[in-house]
Amino acid sequence: MGAMSLRETLQEDLSAAMRRQDALATTTLRQLITAIQYEEVAGDSARVLSDGEAVGVLAREAKKRSESAAIYHDAGREDLATQEEAEGEIIATYLPEELSDPDLDELVDQAVTAAGAVDMKGVGQVMRLLTPMVAGRADGRRMSERVRARLGTVGR
Repeated sequence: MGAMSLRETLQEDLSAAMRRQDALATTTLRQLITAIQYEEVAGDSARVLSDGEAVGVLAREAKKRSESAAIYHDAGREDLATQEEAEGEIIATYLPEELSDPDLDELVDQAVTAAGAVDMKGVGQVMRLLTPMVAGRADGRRMSERVRARLGTVGR
């Protein structure tokens, strides 16, 4: 039998969390599965997400938790900040390891070459090619900074 998809893994882990009565894991995993299901029916036609696309959804969910925790810390709501951080830690266990700068730069170079981009006008095209290559291993801002830095030096 082949390896389980990320969605199947989440379902299995949800069942296990429910059996051990782990409320935090149960709630978080339900939210992740719902986010993936929502993404699958968004757009013109329903589809099944690839693991890479599902990782992208989880990365967005992790980012939301991180941003919410920071807002709660600023507002002095440590209880809510702790909850968001705990959910973020659960989500992080399903995300691939973050790309190092040299590895990300190598993928940026590949995407720039594939897109044939020679200046800043090609940023969007490079990002479209780069995003599935990165598959949740770097956030969008970091990718964009690397692409812009790379394209800013291409024409010179």
